Amino acid sequence: MNLSSATEPTTKNLMDPLSSVGQTISATFLGLAFLLGAPGNLLVIWIIWRHVKPRTHTILLILHLAAADLLVLITLPLWIYSLVYSWVFGEVFCQTVVYVIHVCMYSSIFLITLMSIERLVAVRYPLVINFSSIQNVLDVSLIAAWVLALLLGVPAILTQEVSEGVGGAQCLFRNFSSVAQERTIISLETIAGFVVPFTIMSICYCLVASQLRESRFQDKRKVMLLIASLVLAFTLCWLPHHINNIIQLVCIQSMDSSCGSDSLTLIAGALVFVSSSVNPVLYAFAARRSKVRIRGLKIIRFFQEVATHTKHFNICECLNCENVEYDDQCVII
Repeated sequence: MNLSSATEPTTKNLMDPLSSVGQTISATFLGLAFLLGAPGNLLVIWIIWRHVKPRTHTILLILHLAAADLLVLITLPLWIYSLVYSWVFGEVFCQTVVYVIHVCMYSSIFLITLMSIERLVAVRYPLVINFSSIQNVLDVSLIAAWVLALLLGVPAILTQEVSEGVGGAQCLFRNFSSVAQERTIISLETIAGFVVPFTIMSICYCLVASQLRESRFQDKRKVMLLIASLVLAFTLCWLPHHINNIIQLVCIQSMDSSCGSDSLTLIAGALVFVSSSVNPVLYAFAARRSKVRIRGLKIIRFFQEVATHTKHFNICECLNCENVEYDDQCVII
């Protein structure tokens, strides 16, 4: 995840017409993302914290994902102001904010990946996932995801700087000490932030796809479709940014400083932030199918159903046989 190109173009002249268009579009995207995503993720956190018990591992992942996305989104007013005017908050605060963004965006990616792995284990090995040892592994994996995100965010602190331009100071650039360092950091961010997680997600869903189609437990399908929609949103929002990363690597290799587009860089970076705002929309869409009549209670009921059915469907799956029928709560009919 290279926020040197996601939020900061590598060239420092942002005053050309195309870059101005890119700045305008980016500021618009960021404003919409903040207005939609900040209240949405805050609502998700409140609902899970107040109304959802027991909190299964899937629910905990959703809770952590909402918290990480919220931390990213509350920084957006700073970036909008910076794009429209200039950065007036100093270099230390610039480095701190960029580090927080890197950490939270990495953690969001890793959390969605863990959801995919957890669902794979739940579907393929329904009894095993209920063992306390496996639950401990899942808990450790959650901690490890945050620790890894904290470590991968360190290069942002080491390279981020406030630069003076024609329009004033900007917290939009990274100062690499060498071409080798730039190539290494960009490659690491793309591989760790997209290639590896996307590969793991793809493998997980290929392995469970056939079994999911044959499953008669609709609530398991509901959880899987929710996580699949999160993965799809992640891919659509992050793919342009990583394509831009690849273009940047080609530019470095060819030593062509004019290669690439500042406007496309800014827009691709804005889409990365949009990824933090779409998840509550997906939850709300999934909750539309809830049978609760009062709309305000639908999303609460939806998360309660996710918690209940992710806890019980594994036992249901193992108890399933030709001679015994069970209802939705695994009670023998």
